Amino acid sequence: MLSLHALLVSTGTVTLAEIGDKTQLLALLLAARYRKPWPIALGILVATLVNHAISAWLGAELTEWLSPEVLRWVVAASFLAVAVWTLKPDTLEDEADNLPAHGAFLATTVAFFLAEIGDKTQVATVLLATRYDPLWQVIAGTTIGMLLANLPVVWLGHRFADRLPLKLARSLAAAVFLALAVWVAVRGVG
Repeated sequence: MLSLHALLVSTGTVTLAEIGDKTQLLALLLAARYRKPWPIALGILVATLVNHAISAWLGAELTEWLSPEVLRWVVAASFLAVAVWTLKPDTLEDEADNLPAHGAFLATTVAFFLAEIGDKTQVATVLLATRYDPLWQVIAGTTIGMLLANLPVVWLGHRFADRLPLKLARSLAAAVFLALAVWVAVRGVG
């Protein structure tokens, strides 16, 4: 039977990490500006697939470049750092003024791809790819997680985002990353 463990862990981890993240706030800004949920949703999907595929590939390559013992502690420390980072609320400083004037799909694709560079969900994707196989499940899971967190914001707008228990979500995400750090420290990578 096909194991979907990597897919499920990746989906849950990124869904929690994305709640209150700057890309979720970006989704809200895009929805308010363009009011076209389908092109925005497709832009999020395309940007996330490309960004997370590159990130997962990098994570898989790290397992080849570093010895298992070094990788174990690098990944454990990184998960711990992401756990702490997750507790800090994100903001979008003047991002609304910097959104491209192009169509909703192109604007979303470019903005989401760029916003994900160096973001905690991108770092999480790299780290998950060092820990879990097969790689397609990590990419699919992190992409599904982004969609689960962002599409309700796109469709329901500020009414939904205002009701999210962001502090609780950040705490849960931090706990997941902390658990992953401990798991990797104890069990190793692979």
